[in-house]
Amino acid sequence: MNVLKREILLTAKPTEIWDFLATPLNLNQLTPPDLDFKILSDLPEKMYNGLMIEYEIKIPTFGTRLWLTEIKHINPGVSFVDEQRKGPYKMWYHLHIIEEVAETMTRMIDQVTYQLPFGRLGILVDKILVRNMLANIFDYRTQKLYELFGKGHA
Repeated sequence: MNVLKREILLTAKPTEIWDFLATPLNLNQLTPPDLDFKILSDLPEKMYNGLMIEYEIKIPTFGTRLWLTEIKHINPGVSFVDEQRKGPYKMWYHLHIIEEVAETMTRMIDQVTYQLPFGRLGILVDKILVRNMLANIFDYRTQKLYELFGKGHA
């Protein structure tokens, strides 16, 4: 298993961050344009446990892939998980956590546990390509969140 963990501080109330993340259509704003991200499902205004979201994503070198995600383990205002049901990974489990640091300061934690298919070949592809690709995606996401909410300072 591979783990990618990111923690950022945002200058916003936790409720503001939660409301943004709990709105599935906002996922478009946090995804780099070069991934050509397209949501195929009809989406509700707010996420709920068991929500299935199907989308298409262009993965460099590997082409366009369908991805089906289930939203689960929602602890309103605090955390939720998106877990791949169908897609390019053998396993993808993305935990989102929101913590109040001060009245207008929020720590946002992303922890992705993932595994590629194809055994040893998958391990090699992760080291050569996927790990850096995911880091770039989360770098983009961080910059977008800073633009939307402001960069917090410890």
